[in-house]
Amino acid sequence: MSVIPVKVLDRFRDNLSKLQKVIEQAKNRDINEADTVVIVTDVLTVLFGYDKYTEITREYAIKNTYCDLAIKLDEKLKFLIEVKAIGIALSDKHYQQALDYGANNGTEWIVLTNGLSWKIYKVRFEKPIRTDFICEFNLLDIKLKNQTDLDKLYILCKEGIKKNAIDEFSQHKMIVNKYFIGTLLQSEPIIELIKKEFKKIDPLIKFNDEEILGLLVNDVIKREVLDAQEAIDAKDKYMKVVKKLEKMKIKTKETDKKNEEKIVEEVNTEISSEV
Repeated sequence: MSVIPVKVLDRFRDNLSKLQKVIEQAKNRDINEADTVVIVTDVLTVLFGYDKYTEITREYAIKNTYCDLAIKLDEKLKFLIEVKAIGIALSDKHYQQALDYGANNGTEWIVLTNGLSWKIYKVRFEKPIRTDFICEFNLLDIKLKNQTDLDKLYILCKEGIKKNAIDEFSQHKMIVNKYFIGTLLQSEPIIELIKKEFKKIDPLIKFNDEEILGLLVNDVIKREVLDAQEAIDAKDKYMKVVKKLEKMKIKTKETDKKNEEKIVEEVNTEISSEV
């Protein structure tokens, strides 16, 4: 994960608690959407480091409608933000609205927030249009001693956007998750490892790969980890990695550790562009 600069950490320490008090008061007053946009703008400037006048655009025009906020750096659009009133729970309807803005404008990153809860998505320009859910956080629950909380804040910061921290975070999230782990548990190397461990327990025990795989699929791994679209995507990406590794190893005469590490690095670079 990206290293967060000291000046960003200092900004978090100086301003987070103040903003949390403002948000708590706004929540209790149940302010409307327009006032929530004002608070979100303050978060973007005070906490995330954007210039209110040159880098934050309100009512950003997209075809025949407007998105609440847009972030631009060096005149390039970085992400869109759809804001709802602080008392409104973010729903699938709101997500679809934010997705439509991103899809219609060709914007890769979209944020949905009510000032309290923040949800970040990456738009995948496929047919049909899809998104990867990257992460979410509640500003009132953020703890500055929690590294995961800091990472989530940093990917929306001006400094983080410039360093492509959101891409790195997204890549990590798309691989280090329950769906990829579920895929790995069904892979040939893991099944071989399980067989070796069984042999340590009882050298005379008899079993086959299908029996172990059946236990994993039917009794160990949750159905959602097997059947969800994310699971299908994870399996597809894993198989691409395996196939590319096999092809590259065939072309490589030497199979020492150094060469294998080079192969893995090259494959990861290629696959990351697809994630």
